[in-house]
Amino acid sequence: MKIEICLESVESVIAAERGGADRVEFCADLFEGGTTPSLGAFKIARRHTTIAMMVMIRPRGGDFCYSDLEFETMREDIRLFKEAGADGVVFGILNPDGTIDTKRSKELIALARPMQVTFHRAFDMTPNAEEALETLIAMGVDRVLTSGQEASVMEGLPLLKRLVTQAQGRIIVMPGAGISERNFAYVHEQVGASEYHVFVPAPVESKMQYRPGHIYMGGLLRQPEFDIFHTDEQRVNTFVEMGGTLQ
Repeated sequence: MKIEICLESVESVIAAERGGADRVEFCADLFEGGTTPSLGAFKIARRHTTIAMMVMIRPRGGDFCYSDLEFETMREDIRLFKEAGADGVVFGILNPDGTIDTKRSKELIALARPMQVTFHRAFDMTPNAEEALETLIAMGVDRVLTSGQEASVMEGLPLLKRLVTQAQGRIIVMPGAGISERNFAYVHEQVGASEYHVFVPAPVESKMQYRPGHIYMGGLLRQPEFDIFHTDEQRVNTFVEMGGTLQ
């Protein structure tokens, strides 16, 4: 069993490696569900770790139907992260009707190789999961990240189980969204996947002493200005140890 950690900082990549994770999905702005991280952050993380790093290729938050300029940005980001030593990329592109944009996806897959390719939870926004899975298999995608087309894996367990059975080893179905230390064993018992995607943050107190309470750097929906979240090394290790007992 492999454990992938979703994260958004260099410190978190280091913590994930120390905790024993198999791989990380390196993102920016997880508040938006994850966008493309900076190349500088990736290079520093690569300099300080050897853990396998999948890089999110998502030019913005919101839907997965991209303009020509956004697609051009995705192409350029894949090229740059490939040159910088990424182990793989994570993306998802949909047509306006919710089906997978095979033309653009194939172009990105070809550009990414020989890196690994994960199709992210854009999959959960497709109208027919079984057909979408066969489309990804036909394109040669390595894995798909999915919550079973529900808000979290707990609600999506029935579909996740069917998708793992349908895949028959042709693609890795990797459950993710809402997996915790409390439900991990149950999720694995029900789904039987070979890889899991988890988010294990912990707040780190800001070093700022002067804290004006009337100024905010974000919009109305915002995270606390003086809480910084990094991956919790001990929580990573807990998942890794649990995974070892659930083989």
